Amino acid sequence: MAKAPVLTPQADDFPRWYQDVINKAELADNGPVRGTMVIRPYGYGLWERMQREMDARIKAQGVENAYFPLFIPQSYLTKEAEHVEGFAPELAVVTHGGGKELEEPVVVRPTSETIINDYFSKWVQSYRDLPLLINQWANVVRWEMRPRLFLRTSEFLWQEGHTAHATYEEARDFAARIHRHVYAEFMENVLAMDVVLGRKTPKERFAGAINTLTLEGMMGDGKALQMGTSHELGQNFAKAFDTRYLSKEGEREYVWQTSWGSTTRMIGALVMMHGDDNGLRVPPRLAPVQVVVLAIKGDDAVLAKVREIGDRLTAAGLRVRVDDRTDTPFGRRAVDWELKGVPLRIEIGPRDLENGTAMLARRIPGGKESVAVDALVELCPKALEEDQALLLRQSRERREARTADVRTVAEAAEAATAGGWARIPWADLGPEGEAKLAEQAVSVRCLVGEDGSVPESDDAPGTLAVVARAY
Repeated sequence: MAKAPVLTPQADDFPRWYQDVINKAELADNGPVRGTMVIRPYGYGLWERMQREMDARIKAQGVENAYFPLFIPQSYLTKEAEHVEGFAPELAVVTHGGGKELEEPVVVRPTSETIINDYFSKWVQSYRDLPLLINQWANVVRWEMRPRLFLRTSEFLWQEGHTAHATYEEARDFAARIHRHVYAEFMENVLAMDVVLGRKTPKERFAGAINTLTLEGMMGDGKALQMGTSHELGQNFAKAFDTRYLSKEGEREYVWQTSWGSTTRMIGALVMMHGDDNGLRVPPRLAPVQVVVLAIKGDDAVLAKVREIGDRLTAAGLRVRVDDRTDTPFGRRAVDWELKGVPLRIEIGPRDLENGTAMLARRIPGGKESVAVDALVELCPKALEEDQALLLRQSRERREARTADVRTVAEAAEAATAGGWARIPWADLGPEGEAKLAEQAVSVRCLVGEDGSVPESDDAPGTLAVVARAY
């Protein structure tokens, strides 16, 4: 009788496969309150690596980290009408504290535009105080009716940036810088994810923004996932909170603002974009563990060699784990590391020791080969860079192969429901066509130029709508 696979095959049931990977790779568990999650150490290790890489890029743009309260007075949200309307269905509201009813209910942070603007209005007095560039790493709560680990949970982790500028042009350009030089560069160069950069339609914009820039990725089943957004807020929040500055000419002017964020949803994207029927495939530049060195048997000489190799690779600048748990069967340990997607496995047994060789298993392209132990320090970094490039190439080839150019709403819907994306001229689709697609659970993910650039306006000549079903 055939042995049951460790994971449900993707082709049989993609959602079940996703849940299997989250469980078997020990990324997360469901929390005790519906819609919440417990991020396990390996999953949190991925988030820490993401944080480290993103934080460096954010700070390179001149942004400083700060922290603002989790609880926000409910009255703050009502100051910007479109904002509160957009978030109202998702709010968690606290009405009692310390055993008493609160004089004013407080909202558990869904996003921080309102509370940050309250402080910006105090901190910004003169043109000399601008630009004001703030980011925070925090948790947020948006009550989720259809939760799915990492993709949609009632509480999740993220970074949210908030900036204030003297002019519209400065704010517009800063939002675009974050979009390209923080998010796109991180996702492509570290996560090895092909993403499409575009602008949201008015219907899909962030509540309270005058423009939203987005990054959309195609998952393994052909659906889209919004990977991050950067918003031009105009002066909407500045007027609501009276955030003004004294210009060089001595005039009181409202600031122009941006906000932008990315979340632990990127871990879900990592699973769905790069994973296969054997589990995760973690891009080497992201991987908390790039190389695991396994002792096949508990022979003293083998254990000594495994630890020696681990030390040499660590000294070469790689992130290494030595697995000398020989009281656990070797096959089980190998499968566990494969599920976790560690890019390289080096396996050493008594016979390898005699021959001066090791078995090198590459998780991303697959396959094993026997190599000289003395060559590992040179081979491993080269293999990691090759495999990083392979993941990005595979994700790009998938999107290109499964994206159709169409001219009608019916053709766009057909392409999306068949498990792919469609590109259609925005002039042919428009808001009416967008509404018709929504009836079939298909959305306009973003607007792009014919050359793949981000359009400067919704009605720019030649603008295309990228259409898909989405998570």
